[in-house]
Amino acid sequence: MENNEKVVATDEPKTKHRGIKAMPFVIGNETFEKLGTIGTSTNLLVYLTTVFNMKSITATTFVNVFNGSANFATLIGAFLCDTYFGRYNTLGFASISSFLGMLVITLTAAVQKMHPPHCGTTDTGTCIGPTAGQMAFLLSGFVLLVIGAGGIRPCNLAFGADQFNPETESGKRGISSFFNWYYFTYTLAMMVSLTIIVYVQSDVSWSLGLAIPTLLMLLSCALFFMGTRIYVKVKPEGSPLKNVAQVIVAAVKKRRLELPGQPWLSLFNHIPANSINSKLPHTDQFRFLSKGAILTSEVQINSDGSAANPWRLSSMQKVEEVKCVIRVIPIWAAGIIYYVALVQQSTYVVFQALQSDRRLGSTGFKIPAASYTVFTMLSLTIWIPIYDQIIVPLLRRLTGKEVGITLLQKMGIGMVLAVITMILSALVEERRRTLALTKATVGIDARRGAISSLSGMWLVPQLTLIGISEGLTIIGQVEFFYKQFPENMRSFAGAFLFCGIAFSNYLSSFLVSIVHQSTGGTATGNWLPEDLNKGRLDYFYYLVAALGMVNLLYFLACAKWYKYKDSGESPLEVSLEKMQPQNPLV
Repeated sequence: MENNEKVVATDEPKTKHRGIKAMPFVIGNETFEKLGTIGTSTNLLVYLTTVFNMKSITATTFVNVFNGSANFATLIGAFLCDTYFGRYNTLGFASISSFLGMLVITLTAAVQKMHPPHCGTTDTGTCIGPTAGQMAFLLSGFVLLVIGAGGIRPCNLAFGADQFNPETESGKRGISSFFNWYYFTYTLAMMVSLTIIVYVQSDVSWSLGLAIPTLLMLLSCALFFMGTRIYVKVKPEGSPLKNVAQVIVAAVKKRRLELPGQPWLSLFNHIPANSINSKLPHTDQFRFLSKGAILTSEVQINSDGSAANPWRLSSMQKVEEVKCVIRVIPIWAAGIIYYVALVQQSTYVVFQALQSDRRLGSTGFKIPAASYTVFTMLSLTIWIPIYDQIIVPLLRRLTGKEVGITLLQKMGIGMVLAVITMILSALVEERRRTLALTKATVGIDARRGAISSLSGMWLVPQLTLIGISEGLTIIGQVEFFYKQFPENMRSFAGAFLFCGIAFSNYLSSFLVSIVHQSTGGTATGNWLPEDLNKGRLDYFYYLVAALGMVNLLYFLACAKWYKYKDSGESPLEVSLEKMQPQNPLV
C-alpha cells in the first residue's frame, strides 16, 4: 500500500501524464458499459409486458426491485473493493458479470422456448405467463447484472479520479472537470441507447435489440483491460468500516469522561505516515465521539506513536473522519425523496407515452415509448457544458467563489426543479386523459386502451426539466460525496449515491403498491390501473410533488446545519459572505 500511495502522491509528472493517458480507456469503458446496460434496461418495462406478458403493475414493481437491488449491491461492492480487491480488480470482475447477464437476457428473447408465447389480446388476464423455468433463467440474468452493477457503480468514478494527482493544481482541475465530462459522455451513451437501440428492440427485433448492447458490453470489457498497464491502481487499505466501529466503541467506553477545555491540543492525534487521508481539524459537532480520543492512564501507545488497542483509544483524526461520514447522512437522506421524481420520469412516463399520439408529424413514424426519456438525456447533455463553461464563470464573478455556488446550493436548486417537474407532469397527464375521454382518439393500445390525441411531445417539457434538475442535484451529489468522505472511503462515497437511489426505487414501488391498493374502492377509482384513461395518474404525480416539497424544506434545514470538511463554517454562512442576502438558497 505504502509504495503505491507514494507514487500517486509524489510523482507529479508521471501521475498527471497517466491521468490524461488513461482517460480514453476509463471514459471509453464507461461509455460502452452504459450503452450496454442502459440499452438492456431502459426498455425493460415494454419487454416484460409484451414478451413476458406481465401486467403493468407487476412489471413496474419488478423493474423497481431490480434497480433497487442493483443500487444496494453497491454497498457490498464498495466494501469488497476498499477492503480486499481494489478498484481495478473489482471493475474487471463486475464488467464480465454484466456481460454475462446481458447475454442471458438476450437468450430469453432469441430462444423461443425461453419466453412465453406472444399475446396480442386486450385482456391481459388471458395471456399465458412465463413458466417457472423461463422466469428462473430470466432472473439469473438479472442477478448477474446486479453483481455487475454492484462492482461498477461505486468504483468507476473513484477509479477515474485516481488517475489524477490531487496534490497538484492540474490534478485538482482534472478531477473537477472529470466529474462533469464523465457525466456528459454517460448521457451521450444513454441517448444512443434510448433512440437507436430502443427503436431496434421495439420495431425491428428484440433479439437483435438486446444483442447489440451485449456486444457493446463485450467491447467495454476489452477496452478496460487494454488500459491495464497505464492505470494508477490504488491498493486497498483494509475495511474503513472497521475504523468507524473502533471510534464508536472507544467513545462508548469513555462516555462518562469529560472532554478537556481545549480538545484540539490535548486529544490523542496520531496520523500514520502512509495515510492517504487529508488532515482534519477538530470540530465541535458530535462531541460525544471526541471522547474516544481522550488519553487515560490505562491506554498503551506503540513505539511508532499509534494506539496499542484502537478499540480503546482513537485518534482525533479518525474521530473527525467518522464525523465526516455522519454529517453526510442527513444530506444523503434528502436525496431519497428527490429520486422518487426521477423514477416516475423513467417508468410511468413510458406508460403515458404508450397512450399518447407518438406519430412524428405526417411521416407516420411512431417514436418508441421508451425513447421519450432521451429528452432528459438531451437536456442534461446540453446543460452540462453550458453550466460548466458559461454559468459557473458568471457565478464566479458574482460570488467570488472558484466553483460559483456551493454544492449544497446546486443540489437545492435541482430539488426545486424536481417539484416543478412533478406539478407539470400532473397537468400534462390531466390534459392527456381529458382528451382521451372527451375527444376522438387516434387508436387503441391492445394491452391498455384508447390512445389520446394529445401529442407525446407534450411530455418533453417535464423530461427536459428533470434532466436539468439531474444535472444540478445528481452531479452535485457525486462531487459532494467524493469530496466530503475520507479519501480511503471514496468507493463507499459512490455506493452512498446508489444506495439512496435504491431506497428511492423501493419507496417508489411501495408508493405505487399502496396507492394502487388504497384507491381501488374510492370514488375516484384506482389511480394506477392498466388503462391510464380509467385512472388518475395526475393525482399520484401531485402526491410525489407534495413529498418533494416537504423534502426540500428538510434539505434546507440540513444544509444550514452542515459544515464542510476542512471548514468550521456552515455553507450558508460561507455563501452569505459573498452573495446577496435576499436569496440565501442553500
